[in-house]
Amino acid sequence: QVQLVESGGGLVQAGGSLRLSCAASGSISSINAMGWYRQAPGKQRELVAVISSGGTTVYADSVKGRFTISRDNAKNTVYLQMGSLKPEDTAVYYCNTKKPLGPPYWGQGTQVTVSS
Repeated sequence: QVQLVESGGGLVQAGGSLRLSCAASGSISSINAMGWYRQAPGKQRELVAVISSGGTTVYADSVKGRFTISRDNAKNTVYLQMGSLKPEDTAVYYCNTKKPLGPPYWGQGTQVTVSS
């Protein structure tokens, strides 16, 4: 069993920045990649960014150049630094991970609201 807890969401004006954190606990051995997803009102949940245990990253086209994903393996924590925020970034952001051949684990989500 793996528990994921997100934090750092909130209200921000367009053009601003926000940093999200996700701390993993429990049976965390064998965890490899970790990622961030988001779900906006009326839309499907979508991938934002993923990072491997070795630091390799992949970003959705919509956030490239604006968001940065990173991790601290010693703290079992993954971060999402969000800059140049737009109203269309408004969504609930979820942390995600999985073990090899196992089901995904999800955090409870943290709300990010960007106003214009």
